[in-house]
Amino acid sequence: RLFADYPLAIALLTHSQHQLIGTNNKNAKITATIIKKELKAGNINIVIGTHSLLQADIVWHKLGLIIVDEQHRFGVEQRRHLLTRTNEIAPHFLSLSATPIPRSLALSIYGDLDISLLKTMPSGRLPITTKIITPSKRALAYDLMKQEIANSHRVFIICPLIEENDQWGVKAVTTEFDRLSSQIFPNIKIGLLHGKLSGKQKIEALQNFKTGQTPILVTTSVVEVGVDIPEATIMAIEGAERFGVAQLHQFRGRVGRSNKPSHCLLFTNEEINFPKRLEALVKYANGFDLAEFDLAERGPGSLMGEIQSGYLNLKYADLINAELLATVRGATDYTLKTDSAFNKWPQIKQQLKNTDFHPE
Repeated sequence: RLFADYPLAIALLTHSQHQLIGTNNKNAKITATIIKKELKAGNINIVIGTHSLLQADIVWHKLGLIIVDEQHRFGVEQRRHLLTRTNEIAPHFLSLSATPIPRSLALSIYGDLDISLLKTMPSGRLPITTKIITPSKRALAYDLMKQEIANSHRVFIICPLIEENDQWGVKAVTTEFDRLSSQIFPNIKIGLLHGKLSGKQKIEALQNFKTGQTPILVTTSVVEVGVDIPEATIMAIEGAERFGVAQLHQFRGRVGRSNKPSHCLLFTNEEINFPKRLEALVKYANGFDLAEFDLAERGPGSLMGEIQSGYLNLKYADLINAELLATVRGATDYTLKTDSAFNKWPQIKQQLKNTDFHPE
């Protein structure tokens, strides 16, 4: 839709979907092979895809710009793989993410990138009311959902998926679907969405939800990103204590996408003594504040490894000290611009030679 008035060839390449518009290719059936051939020939201006674009047999023609959305879902090596897949001039690189990361940690991890922070909400958006729903408050929460549906709004209900191969995860969402259909909302049509449905079934479930045929959607975390339904005004999260801060914040971002008041309801089985992160979700609406809380609570993990929590044993710095890290980055930028060979700093030069910054 955005480029409808421009003479551009645009392709879609995923594991199951292959589309190509705006070229002279008249094939009745567009396949992945055809798209790869057109990419190599330089007949495609824009290609949109998933990890399928990382395949070894894709040859780029004058690749000028790479945009990685939800960059936290891609590993460092995957991003580097894209950047090095051309023998020509290195392409421009834009990395996007709505997942909160502490500014101090960003200065450390992304020191080689220019960072832009979008802190303001789009015009007309209202703050999302976030509440912890204990067992004694469930009835009131269900009443609120009925009121929103009566006003032609939509309701997400998230059920936790513990592990990919955990049978309880999918069973939980189907069991909750049956319970809500028979006991809580017997007169309201409810949709069901989870990762084991086919692509066609997923698209149909989301479309029925968007149009209001099923104003309630019981789902797993598959709606965490990439779902934009302005009519949705309630995000209810069952077993909220099973999710981390970043994921809860992403769920909350599925509502409040219009000028209508919206709510995020964090369901827990405890009346008291629930995790601090749930209280943090209630207290903070800003993802950067949440990220700083999460950093202080769990630690940053390993900067170049696989550990995602815990505290680093740094000799001189504290990752929570954003002011110090900003000063260090400024000094680093100045040094690299004025003396990138470190000729004036032989000790630093020797230390860099003795250090492996990219361990396998």
